Amino acid sequence: MNSGFFKSKDFLEFKVCKKHIENMLKINKRRFLLDGKKPFACVKTYGCQQNHNDSGKILGVLYKMGYGFCNDMCEADIIIFNTCAVRENAENKIYGNAGALKQLKKKKPGVLLGICGCMTEQKHVLEIIEKKYKHIDFVFGTNLIHNLPEIIERSLKSRTFKVYKSSEIIENIPQKRSSFPVASVMIVQGCDNFCTYCIVPYVRGREISREPGAIIFEIKELAKNGYKEIILLGQNVNSYGKNLGTKITFSELLENICKIDGIERIRFISPHPKDVSDELIKVISDNGKICKQLHLPVQAGSNEILKRMNRKYTKEQYLSLVLKIREKIPNIAITTDVIVGFPGETNEDFDHTLDVIQKVRFDMIFSFLYSKRRGTPAFDMVDFLTSQEKQKNFNKLIEIQNKISRQKNDAFLGKIVEVLVEGTSKSNMAMMFGRTDGGKIVNFGGGKELIGKILNIKVIETKTWYLIGKVC
Repeated sequence: MNSGFFKSKDFLEFKVCKKHIENMLKINKRRFLLDGKKPFACVKTYGCQQNHNDSGKILGVLYKMGYGFCNDMCEADIIIFNTCAVRENAENKIYGNAGALKQLKKKKPGVLLGICGCMTEQKHVLEIIEKKYKHIDFVFGTNLIHNLPEIIERSLKSRTFKVYKSSEIIENIPQKRSSFPVASVMIVQGCDNFCTYCIVPYVRGREISREPGAIIFEIKELAKNGYKEIILLGQNVNSYGKNLGTKITFSELLENICKIDGIERIRFISPHPKDVSDELIKVISDNGKICKQLHLPVQAGSNEILKRMNRKYTKEQYLSLVLKIREKIPNIAITTDVIVGFPGETNEDFDHTLDVIQKVRFDMIFSFLYSKRRGTPAFDMVDFLTSQEKQKNFNKLIEIQNKISRQKNDAFLGKIVEVLVEGTSKSNMAMMFGRTDGGKIVNFGGGKELIGKILNIKVIETKTWYLIGKVC
């Protein structure tokens, strides 16, 4: 169990729901005086880095209300599932986990149960929760974290199912971060691209960019607290600024962030290929702080499938963009996303995807079998391939990419690379790990006192997914 205490300087001034925060603090202090037990919260997160960023804010708000934190749901006084709606398997997993809480609620009637995140923005999901999961106390949408104190206070007073919605961006929400020396910063939420397979525009709404001053202030505060690397988040980061009154591009924002003292590295995910400009390529090339790693989702190699996906570029345009990027930034690491088995895809279409994989030679790919999402245009599209054929193609894709990834990593053998030390290795607790400028994971011997330092590491062994080295 983790008490969850962290320094007050980790938080910016947070005035929203101040009255409800004060009320919850009184309630929790009174409980502590009565039974000597501090109330604990457990937040389970599913999905992308934006969801994890949101969970950090949920934990920050809970801390302001006097909650500590635990990982064991049986020990918690409040449990919140922060959900993902991108794939059906994720939804089914959350339904299963939420159903299992029914027995906990019977044993511990006082526990508060909540569900938030992308799933809760879908009408059919709300209907299912209200009908089948009556033990859930409250549900709130993706942009309502700032009202959590009021939601919890109301739920304690009235144990009836309630749904809360909002579409605002609220600045200065306190945030608990657990990834020092790396911090993620959301710069734009929502999406205007409406790819036919994607539920995000419907659950996170249209694109809204944060004001540049608020972003710069947040990053300066992180730098003061010793953070070395910033990851800028958004469904399409390079569309940043389009809906702001102040004229600013994503490239200009990057240049301003580069000027912040203390920040050594800047990454961003994910840009849309159609919006990668010459200006952005030049900014990445010219600024040493911007990591030479680009996640550039291709999704498919067939022009017919790209058109059905509403991706707004062709295979030829994508390959031309990669060539241009590598001409300006020769050593850049490029990763991508690939969907296998999109409705209407044939084996010939899939061959075009393999052609892209072999021509680009990505450092890594994140590949998925297509998952139908109710509410998207692709939901009603017709399939040509059987599930067995799709799985066969998926396995072939992974086999080819694994060989490429291993060859890419083998090229680092004997080389010295700069690594930002992030913590204890997940694959070997006796070692530390960090990432190179190009995003390669490196495991090496050392102690926790190295966390936050940038070290020269000599690569002495290579694996498909990571490197092994020693401190020079």
